[in-house]
Amino acid sequence: MDMTLKFTESHEWVKDNGDGTVTLGISEHAQEMLGDVVFVDLPEVEDEIEAGESFSLVESVKAASDIYAPITGEIVEINEELEDSPELINEEPYEGGWIAKVKLADASELDNLKSAEDYLASVEED
Repeated sequence: MDMTLKFTESHEWVKDNGDGTVTLGISEHAQEMLGDVVFVDLPEVEDEIEAGESFSLVESVKAASDIYAPITGEIVEINEELEDSPELINEEPYEGGWIAKVKLADASELDNLKSAEDYLASVEED
């Protein structure tokens, strides 16, 4: 796992792409709790997303789980591979299983997220 990733309490991760955009996905821990992912309801390109609001839905054999936007911005790309291969979220949550790329409205929002270190420590406590 890339230790420069940032995380939310609700198990989404954020990767700063260094160009005003971020990549979003769900953590290893989240996909383990969900079990085998069978469907991902992707947002649309150009959708405006708001920090804390649901922007995607991941369905597994056990449950359907809302995915919450860690930051506010505009969707610039979605991972269309998930339409045919939702299991990528289980197989490689931090690589091929990303959900969307977003143009940040306010880069300072990244400061509100947990570091990878803090997130991993909080997950191990569960």
